[in-house]
Amino acid sequence: MDTPPQERPAAPRAAGATLTEQLAERFAERIAQRLLAPGARLPSVRECAARHGVSPSTVVGAYDLLQARGLVQARPQRGFFVREGAASAPAAQRAAATPRPLPLNATALIRGMFQAQGERPAPGLGMLPEDWLDAGVLQRALRRVSARPAPWLRYGDPAGEPALRTALARRLADLGVPAQPAQIVTTAGATQALDIVSRTLLQPGDAVLVDEPGWAVEYARLTRLGMKLLPVPRVGAAAGQPGGGPDLAVMERLLREHRPRLYVTVSVLHNPTGLSLHPAAAHQVLRLAEAHDLLIVEDDSYGWLVPPHATRMAQLDGLRRTLYVSGFSKILAPQWRVGFLAAPPALVERIVDTKLLTALTSPGPLEQAIALCLEQGLLRRHAERVVQRLDAARSRTVQLAQAAGFRFVTPPQGLFGWLDVGADTERLAQQLLDEGWLTAPGTLFHATPRRTTLMRVNFATAQDARFWSRLRTLSDSARGEPHTSGHS
Repeated sequence: MDTPPQERPAAPRAAGATLTEQLAERFAERIAQRLLAPGARLPSVRECAARHGVSPSTVVGAYDLLQARGLVQARPQRGFFVREGAASAPAAQRAAATPRPLPLNATALIRGMFQAQGERPAPGLGMLPEDWLDAGVLQRALRRVSARPAPWLRYGDPAGEPALRTALARRLADLGVPAQPAQIVTTAGATQALDIVSRTLLQPGDAVLVDEPGWAVEYARLTRLGMKLLPVPRVGAAAGQPGGGPDLAVMERLLREHRPRLYVTVSVLHNPTGLSLHPAAAHQVLRLAEAHDLLIVEDDSYGWLVPPHATRMAQLDGLRRTLYVSGFSKILAPQWRVGFLAAPPALVERIVDTKLLTALTSPGPLEQAIALCLEQGLLRRHAERVVQRLDAARSRTVQLAQAAGFRFVTPPQGLFGWLDVGADTERLAQQLLDEGWLTAPGTLFHATPRRTTLMRVNFATAQDARFWSRLRTLSDSARGEPHTSGHS
């Protein structure tokens, strides 16, 4: 198996910095960026010394410096752990000059999306590789839009560009979702659409059902708004209920006990498990929503990667108790922050009011360009090419993972795989990051962080055999240590 060159501490920030100071600075940056989350255990002194090619006394000194700065705490007989709130401590902020971090580990994923990760692919990335995206389609569409008269010199329609909303209504009709253009509101990406819905329909202290595992940014966003998260396990086939959906027994109990206002979920190619909602499960969720006066927010950000006939609750419900959310950053370009939501008619004006208060209007030129891509079939053809390429990448990644002795706990489909590697993935993630591999350990996808042997892999960016060889070596090395089962 490939063996990476021995690591050394990062270069000093100031001339004359000792190895102890360099190593402490390296960990301080990780803590500030939430790449080491609150509660995470630092490597043992012996392990850290071997990994970075320094003496144990250098590691002890570095850990002492981190403890003096309030970033870590020592627990007798257990080791050193990142303190709660350490990333927002002044010392850590000075070290990395980062914004105040989000709660619940969300920043680890956000940093991975926004920061360059070096020359190696990033198996934990949350998007398609750059070279899979068609910049030419976007450039041509923008040129055509820019050649027209410039109505964007004034504020646009508060609900969004009429041409885009009309094109989106046709797209939703193809999915079986009955939405008139007047029911559609455009936003700066799907994340803003989710935020607008929450701000419109919820008050601080309200309970919200969320998928678990699920999207860490959504956990963090709802927590910041003062909501009480009620995690519902996302399961495959199980005794007593149809496969591919939320645990219905847990959902019903939470509905009775807490009377939540909203359920935020991903029906198609759920992140991180890749599961899609089974039609029978969808009907039962809608039955529970009707009985308990629950609204459902359905995030369909990965909808371009599946056939139109995939089950969506907005389709079955006809936008009565459902709000449908999607966007284009996953299929077109991450910086094209154009999203939208489709809502029941009675909620549209309230949603537009919230959009006006939080963002005024959305970017008209980009919306017109996307409308053009939809109208002329450019986006559909691009998506077909991406899906074909993703199918091939998924097949290769699955072969590499299985050849390395790992197993997927859910059927591999879509962009992400949910993988059991047999060792604590948070710990492995730190070792792999030292060697240039960005991964997404399973703890990032839980509302309450926990140790797990699961990790999310991006099929498009995990095709490097060197990664799987190294992951196998590290997993074998850690396997003898106590850890919880990967099944939650």
